Amino acid sequence: MPHAPASTAAHSRGTGGVGIRLVDAPIQARADSRARRYIVDHLTPGSVIHRRVEVSNTSPSTQHLSLYPAAGEIRDRRFQFAPGRTANDLSSWTSMSRSDVTLAPQSHSMVTATIAVPKNAAPGERYAMIWAEAVKAPPPGGGLRQINRVGVRVYLDVGGENPPAADFTIDSLTAQRLPSGQQVVLAQVHNIGGRALDLSGELNLSNGALSAGPYMFATGTTLAPGDVGSVTAPLTEHVPDGPWHARIHLESGLTEHTAEATLQFPSSAGTAKAVVAEMDSSNYLLHLIVALATGIVLSALAVAAFLLIRRNRSRGERSTA
Repeated sequence: MPHAPASTAAHSRGTGGVGIRLVDAPIQARADSRARRYIVDHLTPGSVIHRRVEVSNTSPSTQHLSLYPAAGEIRDRRFQFAPGRTANDLSSWTSMSRSDVTLAPQSHSMVTATIAVPKNAAPGERYAMIWAEAVKAPPPGGGLRQINRVGVRVYLDVGGENPPAADFTIDSLTAQRLPSGQQVVLAQVHNIGGRALDLSGELNLSNGALSAGPYMFATGTTLAPGDVGSVTAPLTEHVPDGPWHARIHLESGLTEHTAEATLQFPSSAGTAKAVVAEMDSSNYLLHLIVALATGIVLSALAVAAFLLIRRNRSRGERSTA
């Protein structure tokens, strides 16, 4: 299985810290950046998967790490972590090959997470975290105990053989000016698919004579299936109020869409009226073409099979006459 980039890291005082990253990802998802960073999978009831994670210590001191799964959820359009070792369905299905590991300075170790879905598991997407936790005792004479933990998200959908599709619409764009004078563009997104989305993307502005961007949309917005929420692209320099032709590109893993609208920034602090976004239909046309082509091929195969059966029957009738 392909290697994954570092997922998340927490740094203690001094140089370096502890980190964790996903090492394994499904072969069929090797082009999906989310599946290389998080455990993103679809399983049927009764299935079992194993995923390796690497924990590391880049600090100058030995670190003792506790390894455990805990609950996660999508709330307020964010992936939220439950406190401590709070459990949910998914975390209770998850076990670690080791519950703790001691790492010397500048060292790392591999640990395997196993997810076993019960045969009677109800369908739906669930969320959890795999944590590596370092606890530092309070200093002599009293004080607070320091806890650093780093983790890998788990997005697991349970259902039939065919996983639900991920998809979204970009409904509107809104120009805004903050009290500080900074200009911002908000995009309202609707998750119309069956999987959670971690949105990222970029904004470009043009008005014929001028162009500006790209400006990156702030990451951190996660939408559960059915959710509607906004992602924000802060402009990094001042531009004229407009009007501007705004073009945005948003993606979550392999799912991506582009939309356009004409925007005018307020001359003072405030929010302009939302403008309906016109989505690029090229992806939908491509899907339609593929679907039509597939239908034509299947129809041709069905006709060929019918003719072959009819010919064989005719031969059989002639041979028995």
